[in-house]
Amino acid sequence: MAERVYIAIDLGASSGRHVAGKFDGRRIILEELYRFDNGPVPVGESLHWDLLGLWTHVLHGLRVARQKFGQGVASIGVDTWGVDFGLLGRGDVLLGNPYHYRDPRTNGVMERAWDMVGREKIFRHTGLQFMQFNTLYQLLAMKWGQSPLLEMAETFLMIPDLFHWLLTGVKTNEFTNATTTQFFNPIRHDWAKELLEAFQLPTEIFLPISEPGTKLGRLRPGVAKETGLADAEVILPGTHDTASAVMAVPAASKPGQQPDWCYISLGTWALMGVEVPQPVVTDEVLEFNFTNEGGVGGTIRLLKNITGLWLVQECRRVWNLAGKNWGWDELKNLSAAAKPLVSFIDPDAPEFLAPQDMPQAIRDFCRRTGQPVPEDEGAMVRCAIESIAMKFRFVFNRCEKLVGRTIDVIHIVGGGTQNEQLCQAAADACGRPVIAGPVEATSLGNVMMQAVAWGDVGTIAEAREVIRFSFPMNFYEPKNTAAWDQAYERFLRLLT
Repeated sequence: MAERVYIAIDLGASSGRHVAGKFDGRRIILEELYRFDNGPVPVGESLHWDLLGLWTHVLHGLRVARQKFGQGVASIGVDTWGVDFGLLGRGDVLLGNPYHYRDPRTNGVMERAWDMVGREKIFRHTGLQFMQFNTLYQLLAMKWGQSPLLEMAETFLMIPDLFHWLLTGVKTNEFTNATTTQFFNPIRHDWAKELLEAFQLPTEIFLPISEPGTKLGRLRPGVAKETGLADAEVILPGTHDTASAVMAVPAASKPGQQPDWCYISLGTWALMGVEVPQPVVTDEVLEFNFTNEGGVGGTIRLLKNITGLWLVQECRRVWNLAGKNWGWDELKNLSAAAKPLVSFIDPDAPEFLAPQDMPQAIRDFCRRTGQPVPEDEGAMVRCAIESIAMKFRFVFNRCEKLVGRTIDVIHIVGGGTQNEQLCQAAADACGRPVIAGPVEATSLGNVMMQAVAWGDVGTIAEAREVIRFSFPMNFYEPKNTAAWDQAYERFLRLLT
């Protein structure tokens, strides 16, 4: 086939990028066209996303694509993080700037919701992991705070839905991101309206669900004129970034057999789980606080959210604000030189969600739990990395229990694969080989979903075969597992 170009607009919690996927029918080549910063904007006591600033970047990146490829751009798709949203009022007016999921207004809301409706009832309706920033608790915070925006809302759009609307004028709720809200019923494949009604939340603001691969149409006339991409289609990828990342897992399919692999999509967050054909809404999933999120190709991602490289990112931010100016390679070398398996934290403890001073939060945790306190940057980073790996082991064991079989290999995808120390620690902690790569998994999954929508690739399995052919992988074999086994017993005592 003649080369076709697809554009992935991949918006992450700390940065965004426009990536071109160039596909000749056999090999996919990625080319980053434009990258920009993202992050929370403090406004008073609240945290917001700068939606209009992001939209300015989106348009600029599309102009770069036009300059590079002319009218050769076949299609465009947007993926972002989950849970956050915007509301449109009468006449499609955007009601306020979307809140950031770390905004403190949801503090205590989840527990109040449990008292009102019941934790088990919420889970039975949604099959979702409980986290205080889930969309359900954001909406309840608005309702109980008597927000006028919720009263005026006519349309609910998740963050990628907002951008697809800005691009095309088409309003839709895409499946994979809808499943992160904790008011989507994965068994009925529709909004959990009974649950919303139990909380007296509006149900008429939610739109019918659209599947990954849906073609939304051409750009709005004004956007087409602004970017010069009049002929490009807009296609829904798995708009939740993890759904796109998991599509890019280069696992080989075995016809008629259950998958023998699990995945970790590794970045600021680490999302670890297995791909299953149907939702798993059982007492054990509730007990383990796993989640059923939508995947591409009609699959479900049975997974657990784990705090990932956020711990190290925040340490570096605090140190550099104090004038240290540490680079990532320097911190990696300091960590590699530090003594292994000394102290651990629970990465998902509440005090690590949004502390003002991450290094101090780590020191306080170690001191409170009677462990040696990391005294320098190398020991601090080593503590964070090894704690994340130990949490991988904890979740890995539960993945095996939920699927009732041995998992032979762990695939790690995403930007975190560049942290070789964490990839090796994951293999050591879990006692399984790790295959790391590709790095730009989210963008890759986005463009390959566009390829499937065009019919350039027939199935998800064929898309993964293209990825295996197109990108190198790094392999990590478990080492020193006896020492990790002994240290794991100490780690488990921190979780009780």
